[in-house]
Amino acid sequence: MVLAAACFAQFIVALDMSVVTVALPTIGLDLGFAPLDLSWVVHVYALVFGGLLLLGGRACDLYGRRRVFVAGLIVFGVCSLAGGAAHAPWQLIAARAGQGLGAAAVAPSALAMLTATFPEGGARVRALGVWSAVNAAGGALGVLAGGLLTEYAGWRWVMLVNIPIVMTALALIPLGVPAGESSARGQRLDWPGALAATAVAVLLVLGVVRADTVGWGSAITIATLATAGLLLAGLIVIEAKSAAPLLRPGLLADRWVSGANIIVFLAAAGQFAAFYLVSLYMQNILGLSAGTTGVAFLPFTAGLIAGTVVAVRITAAHSPRTALVPGAVVAAAGLCWFATNDPGGSFMVDVLGPSILTSVGVGLVLAPVATAATTGVAPHEAGMASGLMNSSRQLGGAVGVAALATIAAHRSGTSVDPVAVSGGYALGLAVAAGLFALAAVAAIVLLPRRTPRRTRTVTPLVEAAARDRSDANEKGDTNDKRLEGTPS
Repeated sequence: MVLAAACFAQFIVALDMSVVTVALPTIGLDLGFAPLDLSWVVHVYALVFGGLLLLGGRACDLYGRRRVFVAGLIVFGVCSLAGGAAHAPWQLIAARAGQGLGAAAVAPSALAMLTATFPEGGARVRALGVWSAVNAAGGALGVLAGGLLTEYAGWRWVMLVNIPIVMTALALIPLGVPAGESSARGQRLDWPGALAATAVAVLLVLGVVRADTVGWGSAITIATLATAGLLLAGLIVIEAKSAAPLLRPGLLADRWVSGANIIVFLAAAGQFAAFYLVSLYMQNILGLSAGTTGVAFLPFTAGLIAGTVVAVRITAAHSPRTALVPGAVVAAAGLCWFATNDPGGSFMVDVLGPSILTSVGVGLVLAPVATAATTGVAPHEAGMASGLMNSSRQLGGAVGVAALATIAAHRSGTSVDPVAVSGGYALGLAVAAGLFALAAVAAIVLLPRRTPRRTRTVTPLVEAAARDRSDANEKGDTNDKRLEGTPS
C-alpha cells in the first residue's frame, strides 16, 4: 500500500508539470489572459514547487513522512478544485501556486516513505523502479491527457482530473502506510536555511524561465541569477553552522548522492526539453492537432516502462551505474535521431522510431538514479535526500526547457519558414543529446562501481519487531540468572 499511495501521488505531481501546456490557448481565450501573462500558468507551478522542495523534504524528517504526505495531498486537491472553478486569471495562477505548494510536500515525502519502508537491495530497487516509471509516465501522459481533456471535455477538467487521483491516494493511506513519526525529535526546522534555500531555488527558476522572454543577456536575467548565486553562498555558511541543517553539507560529500543529483539534473534537462521541442515539431511542422500530439506520445510512455523494467533487473543484479551508463548513451542516440528531422518528415520515421529508442534509454536512467540518490542515506535523512533529488530534477527540467528553447529560437530567428523552424528544433534536440552524453560521463566518473555493503535499512515494523525480540531476550536472560541463583 505504501508503494501504491506513493505512486498515485507522484503521478499527479508529474502530470501537472505538463497537463496544462496543451490547454493554454483555450485557457487564455476563456479567462482573458494577456499574452505575456499566460505562461505564468506553467511557470508559477514550477516556481513554487522547485522553490519549496528542500523545505518539504526536511519537514518529512522532522514532522513525520505520512503527516506531510497527507497535508500535501489535501492542499493539492483543494487547489485543483479551485483551479477548475477559476473565473479570472489571478484565481487560476493562485490555484497553480497552491498546487506547487502541495507538490513540494508530496514529492519528497512519497520518495522518503519508499526508502524508509523498503530496505536497500532488490526490494528497494524494484519499488523505486515502479515509482520512477510512474513519475516519467505522468509527465508523458500529461500531454495526452491535456490534449484529450481540452478537446473533448473542456480545459477545466485539466485541473479537476486531479481530484479522484488525490482521493484514491488518501484512501490508500489508512490501509498500510506507516505513520513514519519523526526520527529527529527535539529538533526544529532550520528556518534561516529554509528561507535561503527557497529564495535560491525561486530566483534560479525565475531567472531561467523568464530568460526565454527577456533574454539571457538582459540585466533582469543577470541580476536574478547573480542574486541566486550570492544567496547560495550564504546558504552554505548557514547550513555549515546549523545544528539541524536543511541540507547537511556532509551529505553532498557522498559520491552516490552528489553523483546521482548531477546525473538527474542533466537527464531532466534533456528529457523535459525534448518533450517540449518534439511537441512543437509535431504541431508546427507535421501539422498534428493537440489531441493527436498527445496520442503520439503513447509509444514514448511504453518505452519508458520497458526501459524501467530492464533497469530494475540490471540494478538489482549489479549496481545503478551498470544501467545508467548504457541508458544515457541510448537516450543520447535517440535524441540524435530526433535531431535529423526535417520539414518533409513523417511521424513513422521522425517521431516513432526515435521516441522508442529515446524512451527506453530514459527508462534505463530514471530507476537507477533514484536508487543511487538514496543509497546509504540514514533513515532520519531520507526526506533530506529525497527533497534534494526532486529539487535537482525540477531545476534541471526548468533550466533545460528554457535554455534549449532559447537555443532553438536563436537558430530559427524570426523566420516562419518551416526549414528554419525545423532547424531550430533539430539544434535544440542535438543539445539535449549532448546532455545525456554528459550524464553517461558523470556516471562513469562520479559513481562507484559497486553498491556499498551496508547494514540494510529496516522498516519501522521490522525495527519494532527487533525491539520486542530484544526485550524478550533480556527478560529471558534475567529469568535464567534468577533460576541459576535459586538453591535446588
